[in-house]
Amino acid sequence: MAKTADIKNGMCLEFDGQYYYVVEFLHVKPGKGPAFVRTKLKNVKTGLVIEKTLNAGIKINDVRIERRSYQYLYNDDMGYTFMDTESFEQIIIQKNLINGVDYLKEGEMCEVVVHAESETVLYVDVPTIVTLEITYTEPGLKGDTATNAMKDATVETGAKVRVPLFINQGEKIKVDTRDGSYVERVKA
Repeated sequence: MAKTADIKNGMCLEFDGQYYYVVEFLHVKPGKGPAFVRTKLKNVKTGLVIEKTLNAGIKINDVRIERRSYQYLYNDDMGYTFMDTESFEQIIIQKNLINGVDYLKEGEMCEVVVHAESETVLYVDVPTIVTLEITYTEPGLKGDTATNAMKDATVETGAKVRVPLFINQGEKIKVDTRDGSYVERVKA
Protein backbone atom coordinates (compact mmCIF):
# COMPACT_ATOMS: atom_id res chain seq x y z
CA MET A 1 0.00 0.00 0.00
CA ALA A 2 1.19 3.46 -0.88
CA LYS A 3 -0.16 6.94 -0.27
CA THR A 4 -1.00 9.66 -2.76
CA ALA A 5 2.28 11.41 -1.86
CA ASP A 6 4.14 8.42 -3.38
CA ILE A 7 2.55 8.75 -6.86
CA LYS A 8 5.08 8.96 -9.72
CA ASN A 9 4.80 8.86 -13.52
CA GLY A 10 4.86 5.26 -14.80
CA MET A 11 3.62 3.83 -11.50
CA CYS A 12 0.89 1.18 -11.80
CA LEU A 13 -2.21 1.49 -9.59
CA GLU A 14 -5.32 -0.63 -9.04
CA PHE A 15 -8.81 0.92 -9.02
CA ASP A 16 -12.08 -1.05 -9.20
CA GLY A 17 -10.28 -4.27 -10.22
CA GLN A 18 -8.55 -2.57 -13.17
CA TYR A 19 -4.86 -1.69 -13.52
CA TYR A 20 -3.76 1.80 -14.60
CA TYR A 21 -0.40 3.45 -15.37
CA VAL A 22 0.06 7.01 -14.06
CA VAL A 23 0.58 9.17 -17.15
CA GLU A 24 0.50 12.53 -15.39
CA PHE A 25 -0.14 13.81 -11.87
CA LEU A 26 -0.33 17.12 -10.04
CA HIS A 27 -0.44 17.75 -6.30
CA VAL A 28 -2.83 20.67 -5.67
CA LYS A 29 -3.06 22.65 -2.43
CA PRO A 30 -5.82 25.21 -2.85
CA GLY A 31 -6.00 28.21 -0.54
CA LYS A 32 -9.33 27.00 0.78
CA GLY A 33 -10.12 23.35 1.43
CA PRO A 34 -8.08 20.13 1.60
CA ALA A 35 -5.21 19.20 -0.72
CA PHE A 36 -5.79 16.71 -3.54
CA VAL A 37 -3.96 14.94 -6.37
CA ARG A 38 -5.21 15.28 -9.95
CA THR A 39 -4.08 12.32 -12.13
CA LYS A 40 -4.33 11.02 -15.68
CA LEU A 41 -4.39 7.23 -15.72
CA LYS A 42 -4.01 4.87 -18.69
CA ASN A 43 -5.75 1.49 -18.51
CA VAL A 44 -3.18 -1.32 -18.87
CA LYS A 45 -5.46 -3.58 -20.97
CA THR A 46 -7.56 -1.18 -23.05
CA GLY A 47 -5.24 1.83 -23.31
CA LEU A 48 -8.05 4.28 -22.45
CA VAL A 49 -6.94 7.36 -20.52
CA ILE A 50 -9.11 8.61 -17.66
CA GLU A 51 -8.77 11.51 -15.24
CA LYS A 52 -9.15 10.82 -11.54
CA THR A 53 -8.94 13.16 -8.57
CA LEU A 54 -7.77 11.68 -5.26
CA ASN A 55 -7.81 13.24 -1.81
CA ALA A 56 -4.32 13.84 -0.40
CA GLY A 57 -3.08 11.28 2.12
CA ILE A 58 -5.39 8.39 1.19
CA LYS A 59 -3.98 4.91 0.66
CA ILE A 60 -3.79 3.54 -2.87
CA ASN A 61 -3.01 0.06 -4.19
CA ASP A 62 0.24 0.11 -6.14
CA VAL A 63 0.85 -2.91 -8.37
CA ARG A 64 4.05 -4.29 -9.87
CA ILE A 65 3.64 -5.05 -13.59
CA GLU A 66 6.49 -6.67 -15.54
CA ARG A 67 7.14 -6.91 -19.30
CA ARG A 68 8.81 -10.19 -20.20
CA SER A 69 10.12 -11.42 -23.53
CA TYR A 70 8.60 -14.73 -24.68
CA GLN A 71 8.83 -16.70 -27.93
CA TYR A 72 5.64 -17.93 -29.59
CA LEU A 73 5.78 -21.67 -30.27
CA TYR A 74 2.40 -22.97 -31.48
CA ASN A 75 -1.33 -22.97 -30.84
CA ASP A 76 -3.80 -25.79 -30.23
CA ASP A 77 -7.23 -26.25 -28.64
CA MET A 78 -5.77 -25.32 -25.20
CA GLY A 79 -4.53 -21.90 -26.36
CA TYR A 80 -1.34 -20.26 -27.60
CA THR A 81 1.93 -21.63 -26.18
CA PHE A 82 4.79 -19.24 -25.41
CA MET A 83 8.27 -20.02 -24.04
CA ASP A 84 10.56 -17.97 -21.82
CA THR A 85 13.89 -18.03 -23.72
CA GLU A 86 15.95 -17.86 -20.51
CA SER A 87 14.29 -20.51 -18.31
CA PHE A 88 12.59 -22.47 -21.15
CA GLU A 89 9.37 -22.42 -19.10
CA GLN A 90 6.26 -22.68 -21.28
CA ILE A 91 2.95 -20.93 -20.64
CA ILE A 92 -0.41 -21.18 -22.40
CA ILE A 93 -2.22 -17.92 -23.12
CA GLN A 94 -5.78 -17.53 -24.39
CA LYS A 95 -6.41 -15.87 -27.77
CA ASN A 96 -8.37 -12.92 -26.34
CA LEU A 97 -5.30 -11.72 -24.38
CA ILE A 98 -3.07 -11.42 -27.48
CA ASN A 99 -3.02 -8.12 -29.39
CA GLY A 100 -2.51 -8.76 -33.14
CA VAL A 101 -2.96 -12.53 -32.86
CA ASP A 102 -3.86 -12.91 -36.58
CA TYR A 103 -0.32 -11.87 -37.58
CA LEU A 104 1.54 -14.07 -35.08
CA LYS A 105 3.87 -16.64 -36.65
CA GLU A 106 5.89 -19.40 -35.03
CA GLY A 107 9.21 -18.30 -33.53
CA GLU A 108 8.13 -14.65 -33.17
CA MET A 109 9.36 -12.84 -30.03
CA CYS A 110 6.56 -11.11 -28.08
CA GLU A 111 6.25 -9.04 -24.92
CA VAL A 112 4.09 -10.64 -22.24
CA VAL A 113 2.78 -8.23 -19.59
CA VAL A 114 2.47 -10.02 -16.24
CA HIS A 115 1.14 -9.07 -12.81
CA ALA A 116 4.34 -9.73 -10.82
CA GLU A 117 2.81 -10.89 -7.53
CA SER A 118 0.11 -13.25 -8.83
CA GLU A 119 2.01 -14.22 -12.04
CA THR A 120 -1.18 -13.74 -14.10
CA VAL A 121 -0.84 -12.69 -17.72
CA LEU A 122 -2.60 -9.38 -18.45
CA TYR A 123 -1.96 -9.26 -22.21
CA VAL A 124 0.56 -10.04 -24.96
CA ASP A 125 1.99 -7.50 -27.39
CA VAL A 126 2.96 -8.87 -30.81
CA PRO A 127 5.71 -6.76 -32.50
CA THR A 128 4.19 -3.69 -34.18
CA ILE A 129 5.63 -4.51 -37.61
CA VAL A 130 6.00 -8.14 -38.79
CA THR A 131 7.32 -9.60 -42.06
CA LEU A 132 4.97 -12.11 -43.66
CA GLU A 133 4.93 -14.01 -46.95
CA ILE A 134 1.99 -13.76 -49.36
CA THR A 135 0.52 -17.24 -49.84
CA TYR A 136 -2.31 -16.23 -52.18
CA THR A 137 -3.32 -13.18 -54.17
CA GLU A 138 -4.67 -12.47 -57.63
CA PRO A 139 -1.89 -11.59 -60.09
CA GLY A 140 -1.47 -7.89 -60.86
CA LEU A 141 -1.83 -6.60 -64.42
CA LYS A 142 0.76 -4.42 -66.11
CA GLY A 143 -0.26 -0.76 -65.99
CA ASP A 144 -2.51 -1.16 -62.91
CA THR A 145 0.02 0.52 -60.62
CA ALA A 146 -0.80 4.10 -61.60
CA THR A 147 -3.49 4.42 -58.94
CA ASN A 148 -3.53 3.55 -55.25
CA ALA A 149 -5.82 0.58 -55.89
CA MET A 150 -5.60 -2.29 -53.41
CA LYS A 151 -6.46 -6.01 -53.59
CA ASP A 152 -6.94 -8.78 -51.05
CA ALA A 153 -4.05 -11.08 -50.17
CA THR A 154 -3.67 -13.98 -47.75
CA VAL A 155 -0.46 -14.13 -45.70
CA GLU A 156 1.27 -17.19 -44.22
CA THR A 157 -0.65 -16.91 -40.92
CA GLY A 158 -3.98 -17.10 -42.76
CA ALA A 159 -4.89 -13.46 -42.19
CA LYS A 160 -6.22 -11.23 -44.99
CA VAL A 161 -4.34 -8.02 -45.83
CA ARG A 162 -5.10 -5.30 -48.39
CA VAL A 163 -2.02 -4.84 -50.61
CA PRO A 164 -1.18 -2.76 -53.71
CA LEU A 165 -1.84 -4.34 -57.11
CA PHE A 166 1.87 -4.89 -57.89
CA ILE A 167 2.34 -7.36 -54.99
CA ASN A 168 2.40 -11.00 -56.14
CA GLN A 169 2.21 -14.41 -54.51
CA GLY A 170 5.47 -15.53 -52.83
CA GLU A 171 6.65 -11.99 -52.02
CA LYS A 172 7.25 -10.82 -48.47
CA ILE A 173 5.60 -7.73 -47.05
CA LYS A 174 5.65 -5.82 -43.76
CA VAL A 175 2.32 -5.60 -41.92
CA ASP A 176 1.30 -3.30 -39.06
CA THR A 177 -0.22 -5.64 -36.43
CA ARG A 178 -2.25 -2.87 -34.75
CA ASP A 179 -4.65 -2.49 -37.68
CA GLY A 180 -3.56 -5.15 -40.21
CA SER A 181 -2.45 -2.62 -42.81
CA TYR A 182 0.21 -3.07 -45.49
CA VAL A 183 3.43 -1.11 -44.73
CA GLU A 184 5.89 -2.00 -47.50
CA ARG A 185 7.31 -4.75 -49.67
CA VAL A 186 10.45 -6.46 -48.36
CA LYS A 187 13.33 -6.43 -50.85
CA ALA A 188 14.95 -9.84 -51.41
